[in-house]
Amino acid sequence: MDFDSHVSGVMHATVALVNTLTPGWAGGREWHTEYLPEATERALAHGSWGSRAVTPGEVDQLASYAASLREAFEHVDRGDTDAACERTNALLTDTGAVPMLARHDGEPWHLHFHAADAPYARGWAAAMATSLAIVLGSVHADRIGLCSASSCDRVYVDTSRNGTRRFCSTACQNRAKAAAFRERRASESR
Repeated sequence: MDFDSHVSGVMHATVALVNTLTPGWAGGREWHTEYLPEATERALAHGSWGSRAVTPGEVDQLASYAASLREAFEHVDRGDTDAACERTNALLTDTGAVPMLARHDGEPWHLHFHAADAPYARGWAAAMATSLAIVLGSVHADRIGLCSASSCDRVYVDTSRNGTRRFCSTACQNRAKAAAFRERRASESR
């Protein structure tokens, strides 16, 4: 399942950024955010813009946007699409998201979701909010959510063909399957 190459790329960057810059649980361990520019740069390397050095101030701005983006994922996970759309609309307004055709770095004309002069963090957040809006406004709104594994609240986007992904990673899926197996074995031996 590919929303389109640009939207899918930005959605993967959104997931990586939210999972990097928001606290919670990851793979059974408490996730402490460390606002390291290197981790943010790795998260943004999933997008189509490529990566560049990120300043600590930009990381702080991106962390704020990531927290708002996480709220939209949480609303979808709870089945409250209306609240997710309202949160996303607020982000679109806050970031000044605007579709714009751009040509740079020897590439042909292509669609950007931010003004050409938008600051780096705001430009990324505008693109992420717009990609989220495209997903939420489609029949595939249920393809985003929070990991179903115990002690994990990382977000995911499901790009599988059958749309059945419910875990942020294969490691969490395997952890959940192993726990279910152990529980079945324990109940059989009683």
